[in-house]
Amino acid sequence: MGDLLLVRHGETEWSRSGRHTGWTDVPLTEHGREEARRLVPFIRSHRIGAAFVSPLQRARETAQLIGIDHGDARIDADLREWDYGGYEGVTTVEIQRTRPGWFLFTDGVAPGPPEHPGENPEEVGERADRVLAKADAALCNIEGSVVLVAHGHFLRVLTARYLGLAPSDGALFQLATGTVGRLGTEHGRPVIAGWNLKPGGPA
Repeated sequence: MGDLLLVRHGETEWSRSGRHTGWTDVPLTEHGREEARRLVPFIRSHRIGAAFVSPLQRARETAQLIGIDHGDARIDADLREWDYGGYEGVTTVEIQRTRPGWFLFTDGVAPGPPEHPGENPEEVGERADRVLAKADAALCNIEGSVVLVAHGHFLRVLTARYLGLAPSDGALFQLATGTVGRLGTEHGRPVIAGWNLKPGGPA
């Protein structure tokens, strides 16, 4: 059975400045596009049997740049980034001015507008579990690996759930823009087979 290849989208202006970017549909920077293009040889070195992509443009553009054709990819809303609610567009430093010691993976977010009320770690974990179930079903019916193109915080929670950990343990897996994580198995047990992978070695 193949691996799960987790691709975090390339840099955006908001990721560069540390602003929490959930539903805001910001594009890649030119540097972010170049980060994605550099992943092409790595992606091509794997046999890709299926791909799932977040609906947000920074993920969709990254998928296209790494060679995942839109016609071959499934756009899946469960892959969208953490809903940051009232912290959308706000940096951690700014949040901690009024909530000292605040930490996303344990404390969640402040309520946002009705259409984006925010998510706690467990709710993000539920989406991650659904994605993992879909990816597992795909792996059982294809030859090769499954690519997931999505967002940093979401993919960190997904990795924790893949390993049987609590959603909050996604805090342990920092994932840089324009890099790949590879989830596989060893002796039938889930493992991280590679992390923060990019041309030339880990980020």
